[in-house]
Formats: sequence, C-alpha cells, structure tokens
Amino acid sequence: MQMIIVDDEAHWVDNLSMTKPWHTLGIEHVHKAYSAREALQIIDTHPIDIVISDIQMPEMTGIELIERIRKHNKKIKCIILSGHSEFDYAKKALQNKTVDYLLKPPTDDELLGAVRNAINQLNAEWELISSLKRTQFTLRENLPVLRGRLLLDALQGHRFQAGEWERKLVSYDLPFQSGESALMLVRMEEEFGEFDNTDQTLIEYAIINMAEEIMGEFMEVWGVKEEHGYLVFLLQLKEQGTDLGKESILEKLSLQLQYKVKQFLKGSLSIVITEWFKFPEQLSNRFHQASSSFRQIVGDEREFIMRVSDLELPSAQGPLDALYTPPSLIHLLESGHWDAAEEKLLAVCAELDEKWSESWEHCMEAGFLITASFTNLAHRNGHTLANLMGTDIEALQSGDAFTSISKLRKWSLSVLANLKEGTSNEIKDIRSEYVKKIQDYTDKNLHDDVSLRVLADHVNLHPTHLSKIYKIETGEGISDYISRLRMDRACHKLKTTNKKVYEISMEIGYMDPAYFIKVFKRQFGVTPQEYRDTNK
Repeated sequence: MQMIIVDDEAHWVDNLSMTKPWHTLGIEHVHKAYSAREALQIIDTHPIDIVISDIQMPEMTGIELIERIRKHNKKIKCIILSGHSEFDYAKKALQNKTVDYLLKPPTDDELLGAVRNAINQLNAEWELISSLKRTQFTLRENLPVLRGRLLLDALQGHRFQAGEWERKLVSYDLPFQSGESALMLVRMEEEFGEFDNTDQTLIEYAIINMAEEIMGEFMEVWGVKEEHGYLVFLLQLKEQGTDLGKESILEKLSLQLQYKVKQFLKGSLSIVITEWFKFPEQLSNRFHQASSSFRQIVGDEREFIMRVSDLELPSAQGPLDALYTPPSLIHLLESGHWDAAEEKLLAVCAELDEKWSESWEHCMEAGFLITASFTNLAHRNGHTLANLMGTDIEALQSGDAFTSISKLRKWSLSVLANLKEGTSNEIKDIRSEYVKKIQDYTDKNLHDDVSLRVLADHVNLHPTHLSKIYKIETGEGISDYISRLRMDRACHKLKTTNKKVYEISMEIGYMDPAYFIKVFKRQFGVTPQEYRDTNK
C-alpha cells in the first residue's frame, strides 16, 4: 500500500514519514507533501491508499483537501491531525468519513493504530469486491459470453498451455473433458435473412437453445456463432448408452433440430457433421475441415445434412495455419506488440519452410496478407507505406519480395523494423508536443491554478498518463518543474523589481505570502527579503 503525509510544517512530514515503522503495517511507500495542492498532484499520479493530513494549512485546509479527494476517489482512507480539539472540526471530519481524528502530537500507538484501522477497512472493502462469492456470481452472469469466447478461440487454433483447458472447463462449469467429440456446423438459410440484427440475434439464440434441448438428453452441447455466420456446436456423448450408434444418434438428432426449426421458426437449416475426433487436440483442424466442406462440397445446396468424411485433403489445398491463428498480425501491429509481431512473422515463415517450401501460392498468400497488415497500420497513422518503408518498397513493387520464403522473411522483418522505428519517432514527437504545450501554458498561467488536473484537462489527457509522458520526455515530474519555475521567477523578480514580497507571491501562484516565504526559505536557506538584500 502507499500513503501520503501532508503538512505545511516540513519537520512534521519528515519526522512522521521517516521515523515510524510503516513497513511493519505493509506500507510500501510513504510520500511527502508540504501543501494540500502538492498532495493533490501526488494523489493524481500515484495509487495512494491512505492520507494523513494536518487540518490547518495555508491555501487549503485538511478538510477541504479531503473533500477534493472524495470527488475523485471515495476509496482513499483519510486521517486528520490537528492541534485543535474543537467539535466543529471533528464533526466535519466525521462527515467526510475520516478514519480517525488525532490531536497533535499523537502517540505512536494512536498513529499506528489509526493507520492499521485504515488498512483493515481497505482490506475488508477489497476482499468484498474480489471475494469468491462475488466473482462466482459475476462469472455466472457472464458465462455465456465467456464460454462462447473460449470456444471461438479454440476453433481458430488458439493453443492453451498444459492443464489450461481443464482449468477453464471447470471454471466455466462446462461438462466436457479430453476425449472423443464431434462438431456440428449449422448454416441458417435465406429465410432468416429478412430479420434485422436484433431479431437475427434472437433467432440464433433460439436455435442454440433448441439444439441444447434436443441433443441434451444424449450429449453435452456447447454452441457459439463464429465469424462467418455458422452456428458451431461441440458435442460429446453422455455416459448413458443408447440402442443407436453414435453416428446414427447424431444424424437423427440433427434431423430433429432441422425439423423443429422449420416448424417453429419458419426457416431452414443446412448442417455439416464431422467424424468423431480427439478433443481438444484436433478441434481446430476439424472445424476448418467442416467449414471448408460448406464452401467446396455443398455450394448452393439448401436444407441438407452431411457428414464430412475423415479423408484428408491433398496437401496443396491445406491452409497456412500460422498466418490466421489468433492473435492476428494486424491486431499485434495495432496494439504495438512489436516483439510478438516479429514472432508471428517468423512462425509464418517457419511453417512455409516446413510444409509449403514448394508452394509459391502459399508464399504469395502470406506476402499479400502481411503487406495488407503493414499498409493498414501505415494508413491508420496517417502515413503512406512507401514513406515508412523507404527502399524496401522497391522489392514490393517489383514482386521480388514474395518470390521465395527467405526473401519474404528478410523483407517482412525489415519493414516491421521500419514501422516500429517510424511509430516510435512519431510517439516521441507527440510527447514533445505535449511537453511544449504544458510548459507554454504553465509559463503564461503561473499566477493561476496550474495543478496537474488543470494541465491534463488543457491537453485532454488523464493526469496519470500526462505525468508519465512528461517524466519520460524531460526526466523530471511536472510538480518539480512548476516548483522550479516558480522559484526561478521569484528570484528574477526579487533581483530586478521593487515589487513587494506578497505581490511576487501572488504573481507566481502562492495565494498565501507566509507559505511562499516558508517554501522559499526551505529551497534557498534564506527568506525572499534576505535574498533580495544579498543580490542587490
């Protein structure tokens, strides 16, 4: 957990942050703030859990600080320190749900006890949020979506680590296990095309329910709609036997589903059933085989039931699996996962080497899809592929890039490197532009509110994100930059003008001159007036 101590008296902050055994309570980091505004900036950029704040501070009281915190984060636990025992202060603290109200100076037992109470409250709240019961309830509410996503990933060839399948099947309460299974692909025919998207979804849901009802007596049924519009059902026989063979029972139930949909939903179905196979190892292969049968064998035929034979297609007709196995290349490029994109390209070329070394068509297929992905990324970022590729565009224009697997490998990795470098430079330019905007705004509005949140709103970024960008680009935090700018400007005004100290204080953003004097002395070891006298 992280905590912040806020007080305009620096010795209090330093003493409490450095001399107490906070680590024994599980506090990993203790931040220090010498004003409420500084505290708000730290809270905006760090995952603060607990705030210990003095109640009487210039510019903003501890109560006002808590009220500001509550507007953006109701989970932070707050503890008030005060030299006053007035009832009104304590009442306001209670109204803002502070954990404790301690009088200065608190004993170690009082202070550590208050923080321990805050930690206990936080733990209790987060345990409730992340509790097994709540998680299980949420899981049950979202099970259909989660189950469908899992089956879609598996159909597309997503590979799970050893034991991952079993864990997910148990987590999603799916009564399936490794072993003999079959797939049934259902195509909804043109009668259903007249429905709009909402009604179409309801029809699909109704067909899935009917399939589960009809087949559920004899089989475990797991259904989902895949991206090409087929309804796909994974089937496993239940333990109880039947007089009919497993092929016959599957065909009989498929026919019954077809008939009931015709009877009650007024539309026809075409159905393809695979041979029985070993789940999960052969799932993706059998799915692609069945969907291929719809395209190649069935064609425009309607309202049929067909069993796909176990015959393997000639090798020349096989798909290039690595190219289409999720995550796709375009997805990796869009999300900036450059290393994973490189691994994807290497995997595609490795499969070409292993299975399709004599097939120019497979090399061309890979080249076209890789080029399309590269072009899509370039256009999304407002560039042309030619600008980002440099001389690599020549091999693409001449067609030489795809003439061999080795050339495809070399070309695609080279272009990927160019895209990565171009995107990185673009990101750096954008970061530099944000820094310039922030510094320009701060320079012109130093007398006003230049808190992190105001600056973030000025450039339309989240405060945490802006803080990270600024630190990456300049090497210092925004609050450090603002403090340095204020002190530099104060020094300049003290040396070159006859303005009063309180006037300079207001002009650089300190509404309380006494607080400005305190900050200035902490920075330079002398008061503003002493600095002026020394530098006349």
